[in-house]
Amino acid sequence: MKFKTVLRIFLNIIFWGFTAAVAALAGLILIYGNDLPDYKKLATYAPPVATRLYASDGSLLIEYAEERRVFIDFADIPPQLVNAFIAAEDQNFWTHPGVDVQGIIRAAANNVMRVIGFNTHFSGASTITQQVAKNFFLTSERTISRKIKEAILALRLERAFSKQHIMTLYLNQIFLGARAYGIGSASLMYFNKPVSDLTLSECAFLASLPKAPNNRDRAVQRRNYVLRRMAEEGFISADQARAAAAEDLNINSGFTAQMEADFQYFAEDVRRELLNQLGRETLYNQGLYIKTTIVPELQRAAAAALNKELDRYNAGRTDKLQGAIIAMNPHTGRVLAMTGGRSFSESSFNRATQAMRQIGSTIKPFVYLAALERGMSPQAILSDTPVVGWRENNRLWKPENYDKKFMGDVPLRLSLETSRNVPTVRLVEQIGVAPAIEAAQRFGVYPEDMKNMNLSMALGSGETTLERLVLGYSAFVNGGHAIRPVLVDYIEDRYGRVIGGDATSIVPWDDDMLPPVRMAESEPLSDAQSLYQMVSILQGAVERGTGKQARVPGHTIAGKTGTTNDVKDIWFIGFSKDIIAGVYLGYDTPKPLGRGAGSHMAARVFADFMKTALADEKNQPFPVPDGMTFMRVNRRSGAAAADDPTGMIITEAFKPGQSPNPAPQKVKASGNPVVGGVF
Repeated sequence: MKFKTVLRIFLNIIFWGFTAAVAALAGLILIYGNDLPDYKKLATYAPPVATRLYASDGSLLIEYAEERRVFIDFADIPPQLVNAFIAAEDQNFWTHPGVDVQGIIRAAANNVMRVIGFNTHFSGASTITQQVAKNFFLTSERTISRKIKEAILALRLERAFSKQHIMTLYLNQIFLGARAYGIGSASLMYFNKPVSDLTLSECAFLASLPKAPNNRDRAVQRRNYVLRRMAEEGFISADQARAAAAEDLNINSGFTAQMEADFQYFAEDVRRELLNQLGRETLYNQGLYIKTTIVPELQRAAAAALNKELDRYNAGRTDKLQGAIIAMNPHTGRVLAMTGGRSFSESSFNRATQAMRQIGSTIKPFVYLAALERGMSPQAILSDTPVVGWRENNRLWKPENYDKKFMGDVPLRLSLETSRNVPTVRLVEQIGVAPAIEAAQRFGVYPEDMKNMNLSMALGSGETTLERLVLGYSAFVNGGHAIRPVLVDYIEDRYGRVIGGDATSIVPWDDDMLPPVRMAESEPLSDAQSLYQMVSILQGAVERGTGKQARVPGHTIAGKTGTTNDVKDIWFIGFSKDIIAGVYLGYDTPKPLGRGAGSHMAARVFADFMKTALADEKNQPFPVPDGMTFMRVNRRSGAAAADDPTGMIITEAFKPGQSPNPAPQKVKASGNPVVGGVF
């Protein structure tokens, strides 16, 4: 047979083979290409991105995400990282049309050699573009039809988008283990750094993950394979590959675990609040930037102070005492610190916001405020004498002081500073049970629809949360304004637009980026002069009453202790001019704490926390409203110091028309010390 004849036959075979291949390809496209997904939406790619929660100083607290992802634009991806993925996954990426024919032939040859015994790796022929098509639109089933659809979509993607856009889609969508999707999240999860700071060794490691994202056993070997491929492709030199392969692969584990335990109660309260406001899809997948109110230094101080006291009490005990502490700005409601228990990992129940407990003597400031509002002087005399035969709800009972003693006539201030029960009963009898309880309702401590109006409720048998109690006390120092707790200052979407939050919805932030002061949202709950008299009495409770353990040297502090019957629950709520904090201690199933326990424990937690909170602050006395008159009086009798110079002399704040008590005719000496009642 002549050469020309052979050549003609060969060319015919090639022609008809090519024609058949084109016809087959056209048929496959006709069969599989009509019902493929709309790939054009990838032009405006907006993947699910993790929402990130930040403290007030900008430090990261936690991520909320179903898929951890941080979107990185192509211009911000290091070239060495792109080259690492190309070397590992698709060496002809920049030149093929979406399907790599050379790669298919090479993969087929390698696989045949592997089957017949040569030491080669089984390899696939999917390009990066095909992987994008599969990851976005198709399943992972291993079928011929899926591979055909994948190839058709890849060809269409290459015609529609630039190589850079396809690479951006790939590097932000691919799963890289540890719940990390995309290189931005993986860089943080594995190395706790942005992609811009990755070393060559770390780039190679990330590029090795797509083949086996959850298998860390051969991490070093896989990294070294990628480095060799990068050298073979000319992306790096052989010396660079050897140097990078010699580096230790220090995969970070701390960042992938959890945030600091100290912040978990607060973060969980934020999560619950935002889940209710925004919905799961927005919170977990829309890449929100959430700036919270928490102050890391104060949060750590609060957790340390609480756990120090709990550890002291719990040493050697089977049943563990629990507790909570919450600190706020009393003018804005911004939560500065919150700890809801000994350990979030042991119990996620937040005792600062979720535990309803009897409040004991912490209700007394509201009862006494009701008396001050009715014109009673802080030095008005109350009777601390036995009450016999008090009948309520067909029950006969005898109120007692904690020390089982009686002091006779005592000024209102002295009674509250030392938290005596019997004078409080006399006061409630004088002003009425309903007005005494109404004050606590007005300040948000008790619910407004509470129906059980009786003396025991006025003495603290009612239940509330630590958070509500702190909010109620805040009105004493903020001018009588009701506030609500603020956990989030502002929320930005993934494009930097403010879409929510608290502070920015009221007034804009100042140029110095200090949080705005909340404007009054309601009429004052009480008059300024009565509120100041109550603050002054609570300051006395800390300086010389039941709250001495709460004193902070060099700073003006006011506050009130609280203990329920049988010492089942103990409290302290205290404040400076601009910080208020509340502490609760008790068992989750209420029972007596035992001998030696008392509100001094809660006051001690408060003081430990406030020493840190006020360490760099100048002392700020409480502001005095107009119209007040200050006079020196005898603490025990309430008479002017000049008329009764015996005993302790204090300065009292009087409203217009009020004055010291008349000089006592005869002051009987008493062997009873001035000590507290149930406090």
